[in-house]
Amino acid sequence: MSILRWDPMEDLYSLRRGMSRLVEESPLSSGVPRVLRSEDRELRLPLDAYATSEEIVITAAVPGLGPDDVEVTLEADTLTIRGEFRAPLQNVDYLFQERAYGRFRRSVTINVPIEADRAEAKFDKGILTIILPKAAEARPKHIEVRSE
Repeated sequence: MSILRWDPMEDLYSLRRGMSRLVEESPLSSGVPRVLRSEDRELRLPLDAYATSEEIVITAAVPGLGPDDVEVTLEADTLTIRGEFRAPLQNVDYLFQERAYGRFRRSVTINVPIEADRAEAKFDKGILTIILPKAAEARPKHIEVRSE
C-alpha cells in the first residue's frame, strides 16, 4: 500500500489552466466575435407560426435569398424548409461578423390535417410565408343553438 500526497492547490491550478485554455480558444478571444460554424452543421432557421380558423401560416426571415434559393417540401405531416445563406466575403478582415451563413434546414410537424394541394409559399421583402389551408374536417364548425 502506498500513500500519495494530495495538494489541493494543484487542483485549483489545474482548473485555472483549463479555464485559461477555454478562454483562449473561444470565438471572442481575439476581441472580434466570429460566427461559430462548421461545414458539417446545418443552421436552425427561426420560424414564426400561427393558426387561424382557416389556415396555418409559417413565416421565416431569409434575407438575401429568393424563391429559387429555398426549397419547401411537405411530406405526410412534416413541413421542411431548406436553403443556404451565402458565405461572407473571403478577402476582407471583418471588424465583427454576426450574421450566420451556410446551409439551413428546419422541419416542423403539422398536427392538423391540411389541404396540401392548396398550400402556397411566397416571398416578400426577405420574408418567406407558407400558407397551409386546413382540411375541412379540421376547421371549426358552427353549431346553431336552438331553444325547444
